Amino acid sequence: MAARRKREEHDNHDRWLISYADFVTLLFAFFVVMYAISSVNEEKYKTFSNSLSQAFSQQPGSTASISKPSLQSLVDKRDARLAAQQRQAREEMQAVEENLQKALGPEIADGQIGLRKSSRGMEVDISASALFNEGDDKLQGDAKQTLQKLAQVLSKENKAIEVEGHTDNVPIKNAKFPSNWELSSGRAGSVVRTLAAYGVPESRMTAVGMAANQPVVPNDTPEHRAQNRRVSITILSPKFDRSSQGMQTPEARGN
Repeated sequence: MAARRKREEHDNHDRWLISYADFVTLLFAFFVVMYAISSVNEEKYKTFSNSLSQAFSQQPGSTASISKPSLQSLVDKRDARLAAQQRQAREEMQAVEENLQKALGPEIADGQIGLRKSSRGMEVDISASALFNEGDDKLQGDAKQTLQKLAQVLSKENKAIEVEGHTDNVPIKNAKFPSNWELSSGRAGSVVRTLAAYGVPESRMTAVGMAANQPVVPNDTPEHRAQNRRVSITILSPKFDRSSQGMQTPEARGN
C-alpha cells in the first residue's frame, strides 16, 4: 500500500503544465487585445487627419500640413474682423459725443460741463459748483435738470458708465464728512441715484470717490481748485466695459 501511494504522488508532479498552458493562453489573448486597440487608434487617427484636411480645404485623405496661403487667409480674416470692431467702436463713441453736445450745448458753452475723449471712452466733466453747495453732496438748484438732459443720452446707450467724484486738496472734516474721500463718494453716489431716477439702468453704472488724488490742474490757486472740484462721468469704450474680460481697474483720481 505504501509503495502504491508513492507512485501516485509521483504521477501528479506534471500538473504545473496545466497552469503554464493557461498562462501562455492568457498572454496570447493579451497581445491580441493590444493589437486590436492599436488598430482602432490607427483608424481614429486617419479619421481625425481627414477631418482636419477637409476643415482647411485640403483633399480628403491627405495628411499634408496646412499651406502658408491658408494660414495667411486665416490671419487676414482675423485682422479684418478686429479692424471692423474697432471702427464700429469709434463710430459709436463719435455718435455719443455728438448727442452729448446737442443735449448739453448751453452748459458746455458757459463752462459748467466739459467733454473730452480719453483712452477709456468719452468723459463728461461737470463742475461741482454746478451741482452742489460747498462741502455738501446734496444736489442743488438746476443740477437735476442738467442731469436729466445727460440721462436722456445715457439711457439710450448700452455702454458701462463710471461716475467719479473729485475734490480739491483742501481738507474737510465734520460729522458728515470725516475727509474728502467721504465727500467725493457721496457726490458720486448722488449723481448715480439721480441718473438712475431718470432712466439710466443701475446695472451699467458705478460710483467712485477719488478725493483729491487726480487733479486736472495744480491746486495752487482758487480758480484751479475750483476746476479740480468736479464729477467725471465716463462712457466706457467696449474694451473697458466691466462685463468684459479686458476691463481695467481705473486709477485713483482727484475730485
